[in-house]
Amino acid sequence: MRWPVQLLLVALIWGASFMFIKVELDAGIAPVHIALLRCVFGAAALFVILAVTRDRLPRDRGLYGHLLLIAALMNAAPFVLFAYGETEVSSLLAGILNALTPLITLLFSLVVLPDEPPTAAKVAGIAVGFAGVLVVLAPWEGLGGGSLVGALACIGAATCYGLAFPYLRRHVSGRPETGVAISAAQVSLGGLMLLFLAPVSPLPDELPGLDAWLSILALGALGTGVAYVLNFNVVRAAGAQTASMVTYLVPVFAVIFGVAILGEPLSWHEPAGGALIIAGVALAQGLPARQPSTL
Repeated sequence: MRWPVQLLLVALIWGASFMFIKVELDAGIAPVHIALLRCVFGAAALFVILAVTRDRLPRDRGLYGHLLLIAALMNAAPFVLFAYGETEVSSLLAGILNALTPLITLLFSLVVLPDEPPTAAKVAGIAVGFAGVLVVLAPWEGLGGGSLVGALACIGAATCYGLAFPYLRRHVSGRPETGVAISAAQVSLGGLMLLFLAPVSPLPDELPGLDAWLSILALGALGTGVAYVLNFNVVRAAGAQTASMVTYLVPVFAVIFGVAILGEPLSWHEPAGGALIIAGVALAQGLPARQPSTL
């Protein structure tokens, strides 16, 4: 499969992930359980790929200390935050706010990575991007209460990703293990963390229907399993900068699925603010951006 097709599939899968989360929430599944099931099915898919390719989990014990932190920042915390955020906001809004990830990554990279000094373009891009957040949230319409909390939870999830990418680049990206092996270990660790939180969340009053189970399977096996591998293939075939074009496509698919399938309302300020966020990414890091967006 050629890399442009794989790139489009990654954007499609990650864009649909916000819809899958909303379907599971509507079925009465708690945010923590959504995040846990996502890791379980994602890890299962990655272990199947490991078996097929005759790969294996990393053997370096020192690596697992880094992966533990990365699993918390890239899996456990953001998965719960996005699921909780969507209890209060639409799936399309969550998808738009996820586009903040490259800007937050850049912001932390300027602090953590000394080889990435601030420039006028980077500062201007960050400013434009966060102005886009204000447009998305539309404070002139009186956003508050649960909606504000939900939006902040989604921004918190993007912040977790933004913290994780510079750390991943500094401590893990240069290692000899394959992306599938590292992802399988990382997602498994995230699932173990969530396993300790799962008992404190209530179970659904009724057994979820077929649509909810299909969403669980798609969100985990595709969104947290197969998409990781496809994204790694694009990075290997076309480079990290090209792979990061997914940042521009995920919000578009999230909006399409939210409006066309879930029937969510779309106000003018949401796509307008999303466009400003994406423009900020392009201004700060060039087209394509250097850091990919992740769900």
